[in-house]
Amino acid sequence: MSAQTESEKKLAALEAVKYIRDGMTIGLGTGSTAFYAVGAIGDLVKQGMQIKAVPTSVQTKQLARSLHIPLVEINEVNEIDITIDGADEFTTNFELIKGGGGALLREKVVASLTKENITIADSSKHVQKLGKFKLPVEVIPFAMNYVISQLRGVGGEGVIRKKDNNIYMTDSKNYIIDVDFGLIGNPAKLANELDHITGIVEHGLFINRTNRIIMAEEKTIHQFQNHKPG
Repeated sequence: MSAQTESEKKLAALEAVKYIRDGMTIGLGTGSTAFYAVGAIGDLVKQGMQIKAVPTSVQTKQLARSLHIPLVEINEVNEIDITIDGADEFTTNFELIKGGGGALLREKVVASLTKENITIADSSKHVQKLGKFKLPVEVIPFAMNYVISQLRGVGGEGVIRKKDNNIYMTDSKNYIIDVDFGLIGNPAKLANELDHITGIVEHGLFINRTNRIIMAEEKTIHQFQNHKPG
């Protein structure tokens, strides 16, 4: 990872944190870009801001606790004011691929409860068409081979994600299949097809689920606002 990429991630994260206000409930994303946002939120808490936060992964929960960010369980809140999270790829049509960090299921649940979803990214994540990054698909272990065969039927070649030579398991005790669809011509259509495959818990296509994308390019901030999020 280049120094410029890391600088862009941090710059985008710091810009997103400016939208947080006292008394809000905040969704904390997962991954290398969200890491900078969680750190900046920790600074706000240290300075006296009163917030509570819902983490999207065990990893983020541990980081937030180390920064003394007050946490609340997702089942204890009716809505979340702002969630700040990263993306593995995005288009300016508000189509995203998420799940490289393994938290796509919880990220989508948190996003669904959030009034304003803010996606933060470095410039390398901006693409004209999704698909260079393989699409993460979370599956129940029992359905692993069945789902892989069904994914072939919709044009995807899937590989079970591994870590340290063992099958990677999500915080919800599921597996992830990383699927190569090539460049995805119609992400909304593909998302609908995946929604109907039995055994898939969730997939990493986030279509019109973000209100604002904040991208840093060198030292410049670009913002894209979605006026019609799903």
